[in-house]
Amino acid sequence: MSHTSSEFTPAKIAILTVSDRRSIEEDTSGQYLQEAVQETGHHVVARVLVKDNIYQIRAQVSAWIASDDVQAVLITGGTGFTTCDNTPEALLPLFDREVAGFGELFRMLSFEEIGTSTLQSRAVAGIANKTVIFAMPGSTSACRTAWEHIIEEQLDARHRPCNFLPHLKK
Repeated sequence: MSHTSSEFTPAKIAILTVSDRRSIEEDTSGQYLQEAVQETGHHVVARVLVKDNIYQIRAQVSAWIASDDVQAVLITGGTGFTTCDNTPEALLPLFDREVAGFGELFRMLSFEEIGTSTLQSRAVAGIANKTVIFAMPGSTSACRTAWEHIIEEQLDARHRPCNFLPHLKK
């Protein structure tokens, strides 16, 4: 089975910001992701901000992975090391399969930008119920790095030799 297509196929994407301090109006990272997703030709089907609480994060992501209307979830925030950073703990139990390479590649690319501070990123990704989930740090710069250097290609059916589109809900 080929993992590429000759045509662009728009994906249905939900964006979640995890923050105890920002409002949706102040959310530059979520706004960046929304604009980048739309400029690429994908559909933003939802954009939500929740507090950094394991159960609020898990509840929102669970609703999206149960929905036929969401193929991918982009999460910004909650991936650091403070006691208020709970995104990985919220997501890991939901994953059917972890995409371990995402965090590794994100930290490698981020190292070029912020040096060893990248060690404090717990960026994670996985697939749950045929929905791919990418969680990245809350800074707009980190979201740009993740989108432009990893996620955009992996959500493009034309990307060779493979991408995530064949593994997602139709």
